[in-house]
Amino acid sequence: MDTKELLKKVRKIEIKTRRLSDHVFGGEYHSTFKGRGMTFSEVRQYQFGDDVRSIDWNVTARYNEPFVKVFEEERELTMMLMVDVSGSELFGTTNEFKKTILTEISATLAFSALQNNDKVGLILFSDEVELFIPPKKGKSHVLRIIRELLEFHPKSNKTNIAEALKFLTNVMKKKAIVFVLSDFIAEDYDTTLRIVGNKHDVTGIRVYDEKEEYIPNLGMLQVEDAETGEVRLVNTHSKKVRHEYWKYHLERVDYFNDTFAKSGSGAMSCRVDESYVKKLLGYFKRRA
Repeated sequence: MDTKELLKKVRKIEIKTRRLSDHVFGGEYHSTFKGRGMTFSEVRQYQFGDDVRSIDWNVTARYNEPFVKVFEEERELTMMLMVDVSGSELFGTTNEFKKTILTEISATLAFSALQNNDKVGLILFSDEVELFIPPKKGKSHVLRIIRELLEFHPKSNKTNIAEALKFLTNVMKKKAIVFVLSDFIAEDYDTTLRIVGNKHDVTGIRVYDEKEEYIPNLGMLQVEDAETGEVRLVNTHSKKVRHEYWKYHLERVDYFNDTFAKSGSGAMSCRVDESYVKKLLGYFKRRA
């Protein structure tokens, strides 16, 4: 798309998602994530009633009298958006592609972080990390993230969530709020997610289309795998074929929910034709 058309799309998403983050998600984001972390501030002499577990034994030994560590809430947080840009995101049978919803949710979260003076970073991934934008503050930085979400063209159509999570552990040394946005039509990311979940506050946001839940009875169909390019004929008239497809979908959903739960991470799912506003609000309120 040309520059004029791109700027028009960026502006359209900014107006829609900024209004949501300002009036709907700002307070929910703040109450959900602010104050979760504690950072070391200073040491002071022990006072009656202090928790003995906070005693700094090194300083106590040096001065021969008890000192305690003082911590304060972290006021500045870092949000990392990890967004799937593989071929399967360019699918949608209603009004929007999955990619469109992923972009709008990402923009809403980014503006919520901006409103709370937090840093925001971006990782776009397929079966490799396609783009990394280090966390920064500011409106111009958030608008750059939106531009990349809109116009970026990945080198690969495939998906590897584990590879993206490994990259995150290498570049993010301090604790961050991490949102992984994908359709999660993938597997073998449970071990890596457990490692990431031990350090970061992680949420998986699964965006899917209703036709990914089941295949309608339309007779013989020629279908193409969006990630591998493989083309095959599928007999959708067969009850067995439709059942196996539905079963495969349920397995992927169960794997997503179980994997995030076992890693101590949050998870939510949103269908393309559903309101992601209600879904996000409900999730934030449950987390708060």
